[in-house]
Amino acid sequence: MSRSPHHGSVKIALAGWALVLVAAGCGAPDSGGSGSTDGTPENVPAKPSKPVTLDILDVAGNLQLTQGMIDEFAAVHPDIVSEVTYSKAPAPDLAGKIKAQQQAGRVQIDLVLTGTDGLAAGLSQDLWSSMTEHQSLIGDPDYLEPAAEMQKLAQGKGTAIVYYPSGPLYEYNPDKVTDPPRTPQALLAWAKANPKKFQYADPANSGPGRTFLMGLPYLLGDKDPGDPVNGWDRTWAYLKELDEYIGVYGSGTTETMKNLASGQHDMIMSTTGWYINPRALGTVPKKMKAGHFDGMTWVTDAQYAVVPQGVSADTMSAALQLIKWMLTPEQQAKSYDDGYFYPGPAIKDVPLAMAPRKSRNTIREFGVPEFDQWIDRFPKKPSLPAEQQVKAFDLWNRRIAGG
Repeated sequence: MSRSPHHGSVKIALAGWALVLVAAGCGAPDSGGSGSTDGTPENVPAKPSKPVTLDILDVAGNLQLTQGMIDEFAAVHPDIVSEVTYSKAPAPDLAGKIKAQQQAGRVQIDLVLTGTDGLAAGLSQDLWSSMTEHQSLIGDPDYLEPAAEMQKLAQGKGTAIVYYPSGPLYEYNPDKVTDPPRTPQALLAWAKANPKKFQYADPANSGPGRTFLMGLPYLLGDKDPGDPVNGWDRTWAYLKELDEYIGVYGSGTTETMKNLASGQHDMIMSTTGWYINPRALGTVPKKMKAGHFDGMTWVTDAQYAVVPQGVSADTMSAALQLIKWMLTPEQQAKSYDDGYFYPGPAIKDVPLAMAPRKSRNTIREFGVPEFDQWIDRFPKKPSLPAEQQVKAFDLWNRRIAGG
C-alpha cells in the first residue's frame, strides 16, 4: 500500500494525533494563582504595565501574510511591544511543544499562528487561553460570513485572522493532462490510467490535502459530510480505491508542488492560494493550470491567532492589542500578499485595490480571474470542527496511508 516518503514525518503526525486523542481534557498546570480556572490570566489590563517581548510561533506559513502587520505594530507601539521574535515548526509538533512548556511551568511561546490542524490539537488538549472574557480588547470584527463560520471553530479560544475558500481544487501540467477531470470519478479513472502520477499530501499537514478529504463527502453525496466516522462511507471507499494508484503521499504541500514542478507527478491537489503563490515564487512553472470539480462545495479555511495558557496578564494584553490591529482593514489588505491565501482578508470591505502594489501586480499576473467567479458560484461550508478533524485525520492515517 502507499506510504509517505518521509515515514518519520508520518510517525510524528500519528504520534501527535494519538496524543490528542488520549489527552483530551488535560489542561495546563496551575499558574500559581495568576490565572482563571481556564488558564486565562485574570485582570488583563488594557495596556501592559511595561513593554513586553512577544515570542511568536508559526505552524501555518502565516507569517508570509502577517509578519508585515506584526512588524508595523511593534514599530508603531513601542510602549506595548519591546521586541518580537519568530520561530516556525510543523503543525503536528505544536501540541507536544506547548504542552511540554506548560507542564514545566515555563511557557516561552506567547502567541501561535496556526491553521485548523494546530487549533484542533490545542483545543483537544485544552492548551489555549480563552479570548471571550477579554473580547472587548479585540472588539467585534466585521467578519465575512464564511469567516464568521470559521471563527466558531475556535470555540472562544482563538481568533481568525485570515480566511479563504480554499478548495478542493486540483493543479495539473497541461502538457500531460489534456482532458482535466470534472468529477472525482474522472480523477480516479485518470489515476488508474496514469499510476503514480497523481499525488496529494497528508491531510494533517496540508491545506490542499485537508480540503480534498473534507470536500469529497459533498462531491460523492455521502450521508453526513460532518461525520467522518459514520457518514463518509463513499469517501473512505473512494480514497481506498484511489490509494491503489498513488505511489507515495506527500508529507506536506510543498513536497507535492516540487514533485509537480519536477515532472514526478502530473496532477496534485491544490487550493486558490497554493495555485497562485508557488507559481509567483517560481517553485512551480507558470504554465501549470488549476481546475475544479463540477458541483463542488468549497471547504473554507482560516488561520488563527491563539495564546497558550500560562502567559502573563501583560503578555496577554499585548497579544490582544496585536490581534485587534491585525483585524483592521488597512492591515487585512496586506493578507493578499503574493496570493498564498487568496483572497486572504477575513473581514468585509477589503478589496484588492487596498492591497500593496506588489500584491496587486502578482495577483494580476499569476491569479485566475475565474477564481472569483467560482467563489461566487459554489456553496461554502466550514472545515470540520476540531474533534471531527482529529477523527478524520486518524481514520485517514489508519485506513488509507497506513494500509
